[in-house]
Amino acid sequence: MSQEITEITFESLGLTKPLDKMTAKELRALIVAKIPTIVGASGMQKDELVKAVKDVFGIVDEEGGVSPYKDQIFTLKKQIRDMRVAKGTVEARQDRTQLRRKINKLKKRTRRLSRAL
Repeated sequence: MSQEITEITFESLGLTKPLDKMTAKELRALIVAKIPTIVGASGMQKDELVKAVKDVFGIVDEEGGVSPYKDQIFTLKKQIRDMRVAKGTVEARQDRTQLRRKINKLKKRTRRLSRAL
């Protein structure tokens, strides 16, 4: 039995989004279908899957993938959690609405910060 080894290029994978944005399930399906050189993908976590794909194609992380606003995002998310707890204890409808709007503004800000690089 002779098995042909075909050259796989990163462009031939036909990715629609970056590796870091793909889910672990999507990455596993990609590896099983198109990159047979990676063994044991079903037992790997997402970060291991991304690293394995990048190792196969020789892709080097420029920044390490960490947002410079990471600490700021975490503090905003903590504020959101605290506001949600407070919203559950408030009885006045107007106060709940006000808290809901503040939460939505903070959520939008965290999304903007995570996209900004």
